[in-house]
Amino acid sequence: MFKRTCTLGLVLLLVLFVAKALYVMFANMDLAEFKPVATIFLLDISASNRSLQNDQEQLILRISKRLDSEDHALIYIVSEDTYNIYNGNPHKLPQIKEAMKKRGAYDEKSYGTAYGLALKKAIGDALRYEEQGYKPAIIILGDLENEGDILRQINWNTLPSNIKNTLKYVPDLTLAFLYAHPQKLDTVRQTLLPVMDEKHLIMASEENVDLAVRKFMEAVGR
Repeated sequence: MFKRTCTLGLVLLLVLFVAKALYVMFANMDLAEFKPVATIFLLDISASNRSLQNDQEQLILRISKRLDSEDHALIYIVSEDTYNIYNGNPHKLPQIKEAMKKRGAYDEKSYGTAYGLALKKAIGDALRYEEQGYKPAIIILGDLENEGDILRQINWNTLPSNIKNTLKYVPDLTLAFLYAHPQKLDTVRQTLLPVMDEKHLIMASEENVDLAVRKFMEAVGR
C-alpha cells in the first residue's frame, strides 16, 4: 500500500512538472509572431515568355497551396498592359486556375511587357497590405524581356531608389524574380543588392526555381 502511494505520488509530481513546463512554454510564446503574408504574383503572358507560362502557372498553384489559410494572394497578368485577375484566399485553387485559364490566354494582338507598370502597381499593393498588418511579397514570373511601350517597362536606373524608399515603409518586403535568363538576373542582382539583403531578394533562372521557392517560403516564414 505504501509503495503504491509513493508511486502515485511520483507520477503526480511528474505530471505537475510537465504541466508547469508546458504552461511556461506557452505563456512565454509571443502569439504576435504570426503575421499573415500577402503574395503578389506578376505573370508574364507575352509571346517571348509563352513556352514557360504553363510552368509558371503551376508554380503559382504550388506556392499558393503552401501559404497559410490566413494569407492573401493577388495575381496580375503582364503583357502590353497589366491588370489583376485574382484577389483572395490562396487556397482557392480552382478559382485561381480558372482565372489564369480565362485571362492568361495569349493574345497575338497584344504586344509588350509592362513589367514597370506591373511592379508599380504591386508596390502600391505592398504598401497597403503592410498597413493592414500583412507581410508583403512580390513574385515576378517572366523572362524580363523589354517589349512595347518603353514607359511601361522597368526603369533600372530609378528602380533602386524606388525600392529603397519602399523599404522604409515595408521593411520585410520580399522580392523574387523567377524564370528570367541569367543575364537578366545579373542585372537584377547588380541593381538591387545594394539596397536589399540577399534573404529578401530572390532570383532564379528556369533551372533553379525549386531552390528559389524554398528560399522564398523561408523568407516569408512559411
